[in-house]
This record gives sequence, structure tokens and C-alpha cells, in this order.
Amino acid sequence: MQKLVLELKDIEVSFLDRTILTIHNLKVHQFDRIGVVGKNGSGKSTLLQLLHQDLQPNKGHVNRLIDFGYFKQTESPTYQASDFKLLRQLNVPDRHATQMSGGEQTRLKLAQLFSTYHEGLLIDEPTTHLDTKGVDFLIEELMYYYGALILVSHDRFLLDQLVTKIWEVNEGEIIEYTGNYSDYERQKELERIQQQERHEKFVKEKQRLLSAADEKMKKAKKITQANQSMSKKEANTPANRMFMTKQKDTSQKSVQRAAKALEKRVEQLEEVKAIETEKTIRFHQPKLLQLHNKFPIMADRLTIKMKDTLLFDHASFQFPLGKTIAITGSNGSGKSTLLNHILHDGEGITLSPKVVFGVYQQLDYQFSKDKTVLEFMKENSHYEQSKIRAVLHAMNFTGNDLKKDTSQLSGGEAIRLKLCQLFLGSYNMLILDEPTNFLDIHSMKALETFLLNYEGTVLLVSHDREFVKRVADHRYEIQEKRIKQIY
Repeated sequence: MQKLVLELKDIEVSFLDRTILTIHNLKVHQFDRIGVVGKNGSGKSTLLQLLHQDLQPNKGHVNRLIDFGYFKQTESPTYQASDFKLLRQLNVPDRHATQMSGGEQTRLKLAQLFSTYHEGLLIDEPTTHLDTKGVDFLIEELMYYYGALILVSHDRFLLDQLVTKIWEVNEGEIIEYTGNYSDYERQKELERIQQQERHEKFVKEKQRLLSAADEKMKKAKKITQANQSMSKKEANTPANRMFMTKQKDTSQKSVQRAAKALEKRVEQLEEVKAIETEKTIRFHQPKLLQLHNKFPIMADRLTIKMKDTLLFDHASFQFPLGKTIAITGSNGSGKSTLLNHILHDGEGITLSPKVVFGVYQQLDYQFSKDKTVLEFMKENSHYEQSKIRAVLHAMNFTGNDLKKDTSQLSGGEAIRLKLCQLFLGSYNMLILDEPTNFLDIHSMKALETFLLNYEGTVLLVSHDREFVKRVADHRYEIQEKRIKQIY
């Protein structure tokens, strides 16, 4: 049996009046491989801070029996000796961390993490800014890692490859599931089916009891009417008739008691709520925005240089109308440069004259004006309010979230709002550069649904393999300064 390396017992973590995490009993053993999932703000990063003892609980005790290495999502790399072989493998440039891109900083932090052996690893969102090669390196390193692994990630491919347990952080509590992410999704779907069956059983039993109570009350009413009729006809009723009337009164009260007993049983039934089903949201475009070119974006022998670096050398392509096109390639291959070149109708690019671009670029989520989320969306959309609210709800803006000031939104919230604005804006072509960075899996699935029901053309860059597989009609890869269609 594997030895225990970490235990949390009777834990409560609170901030002001809000309880963030409640953990009754949670154990980690020597070779556990655990993936942590949940919505943004649910407490995933707080959990890792608790496990690393950077955060002390308000109640309870964390019993940590081994040393853990810690990869923090938001922390910049510090000066630390790293294995030169790992630095070369990860293609980390020889310059100060402050002069590195987001992807280069992530690779440096991974090299630092793996340069020293730890009996346990706590890793928080390691794939942000990583290209496919970087993700493959991470998977290979962790696949053969000898120790306990606790991994927070929104990358479903990564979770499927590496973990054998899922911790779902939901409304401050942690639920454990056996298996990888795909196994977890199947279990969640089974839970939804079972809940719906219990709901239908609850509704059926409630209806049966209410119908039976209604029948009893009708019967009692008939008895009352019969008694009243008899009283009018026979004012001087003989004693035996009086006895019969009393019997009917008793019978009436008995039936009423039975009806009330049935109503009481209805009140005592444990309510099972129905599963919330997301309505399909379609984004119909006004006729004025409709394009008719079969290929609204084309390039013929496109050549692009950045300073002294040749990124594209006589590259040619035709991107089809009404499709979602994913562009993939390693960091530095020119993906974002290509998107900018298309946006600015650069040399070698042919655009349909009616193209109206809606754009999401990396880190393009700052809002400066003091408006509420709902006010911002109303100003930037021609759709009716019910549809605006439906899209915001799908992206997890509910209740008081609609009243939040846009300038005060967190990074994840601002990204979600920007994506909502794009899908409800007056555009016929969307350009999305790494739109899934910092999104939780729930929001990512909502984005997938939006893309599948969007009538316009979408050009996106993403390193998330599962996301690309689910949304892209065509995938192009930048290889050797050309663009090759994969499917």
C-alpha cells in the first residue's frame, strides 16, 4: 500500500465573510496523480497554496509529510540555477527573465522546477503560453515522474495523458473522481442523467399525490353538498336519519383528513431539481454583413520579414467562407504576425471588400470605461437583451456579475466579456489569438459552443489540441516558412 504523503482534515479557509474552501478529509498518497478542475475563482490556486503551506487555514490542519516543488501560475521566474540540458531542450533564450516572452518565461520556470527532484509536485496552469512542443516536453517529463503529482490545468489533453484522479472544486468543496479527465466527464454525464431520472420520478410522485388529494377533496365536497341538501329537505328528521347524517359528517371529515395527509406527504417529498439544459445560441448575421466570396481571405506567394528574420517565404493559401480555421505552429513561427498582416490587409493578402473584423488578441482585455457588464454589452450589440443575457450567462456572468464595473473585472472575467462582445458584435469575420488562455474549462466549452453556432468565418490561433479538435473545420500548420493544410 502506498504511503500517505499529505492529509487535510477539517479544513476551512475564509476571506472576510466568505468561506472559500471547506475540506472534511482529503488524502494524497506517494504516487497519486491528481488533476484539479473547477471554474475560475472556485479556489483551485488557493488549494495549492494551502497544500504548499503558503496559506494557513482558518480551521483545521494540513499534515505534509514530504517536500513539494511548486510551479506558480502567476509568478515570474526568479534567479535560480537550472540544468543546462533542460534549458536547451526547452529552447530557453540566454537573457534576463524580464526580457522574455510569456512562453519563454513558462519554459524557464519548468526548467527550474525539473532541475531539482522533489518527492511531490504542485503545478498550477503550466501550459499557458506554451506551444505544442512545450506541452509535449511537459507531458514526457511528468509521465515518468516518480512521486505525487497535483496538477491544476484547463488543458484536457494534458489531464487525459497524466492524471488518474480528478478533484473537482465546486462551491468551496472538493469532490474526488477516479480516472482521467475523459473518465470524469463520463461520470459527470452519468450523474446528470441520474439526477434527471430522479427529478422525473419526483415530479411523477408529486403529481400522483396531488391528484389523489384533489380526488379526496372533491369527494369531501360531494358529501358536504349531499348533507346540506338533506338538511333542507328534512328539517324534522327522525333519530335514525340524524344518525345517518352524523355518519356522513364523520365520513366527510375522514376524507378531508386523508386529503390533507396526502398534501403533507407532498410537502415532505425531497425536491430533486431538473438538469439545466443550455439553449443553443445561434448568431444570425444581418444581410448587410453577409459575404459572398468563396474564399474571403487569400494569399499568393506571401513573404513576411520581422527585422532580419524571414517568417514566410512565398506562402500561399485560401481560407474558405463560413468555416473555423485554426492556425498552429511552434512559438516564434509567425502565427500572431500572420494574423496582424491579414488584419492590416498587408502585401500579398487579398481580402473580400466587405470583410468586417472582430478581433481578440493576446492580453487584449483591458476595459477603461466605467460601465456595467450589461451596459457595455447593450452598447456593443444589435441583439435583443434576452439574447445578450443568454450569451453572458453561458460565459458565467450571472446575477450581480451583470452589475460589475468593466474596469474592475479580473483578467479571466475581462477575457470572457471580450469574447461575448465579439460574438454579439457587428462582424462577419473573427480573429482570435489564443482565446483560451486563462479560461476555465466551463468557459472554454461555452466558447466551443459559440464557435460551432457562429455563421461567420473564424480564424484562430491556439495551442490547445482538444479545443482545436472540437471547433476547427480546417487546420493549417506553419512549417518551414510555409502554411500547410493538415485537414
